[in-house]
Amino acid sequence: MRFSMPLVEVERKRALESREVLERRLVELGFVATGPTAEVDTYYSRPDVDFLETVECLRIRERDSGCEVTYKPASDTTTHTAGGVIAKQETNVVLANAGQAAHAHGLLEALGMVPLTRVEKWRSCYRAPDQPELSVVVDTIAGLGSFVEVEIVSESIREEAVRRLEEAERLLGLGTHPVVTLPYRDLVMRGQASTEASSLLDASE
Repeated sequence: MRFSMPLVEVERKRALESREVLERRLVELGFVATGPTAEVDTYYSRPDVDFLETVECLRIRERDSGCEVTYKPASDTTTHTAGGVIAKQETNVVLANAGQAAHAHGLLEALGMVPLTRVEKWRSCYRAPDQPELSVVVDTIAGLGSFVEVEIVSESIREEAVRRLEEAERLLGLGTHPVVTLPYRDLVMRGQASTEASSLLDASE
């Protein structure tokens, strides 16, 4: 097991009508892809603190190549901009192999953490060869659709990171795509709640 140092992750998420159009553009610009990779994220909360309200993140991410535990702190006026840019420190604990996921779940449950939901996605990560700290992540979320996140991970001044993020979005032609401010966790849970409500309504008719 190894621990990675927390860095500031500056990102903005947008909805996509077609991931194929964006991925062709990324290849044309020389971005190099990793994936697609299937990932399953399981989100937890505390029994005494509602992470949906505080917009904290505690998750276990599982993929064929391994797994990791991630924590992101609560949101406040310093972590979000009016334009939907999010800047937070992210703390990751990368586990030895994929088989450790069951132990991670067991640990969180033994500590009393409350499971919230699972998010299943197919992710491709694109990087520019000359900008290793810049990544463009293209996701298809089961039951939701496709999204893109442009991310800058850096120790630099936040304003500079936001400027570079916006430059990357302009280069990729993302300006007209709707900004999505909710985490995938919340979007999936809203969809589940809507489905359950519809089922209850149908049953009562």
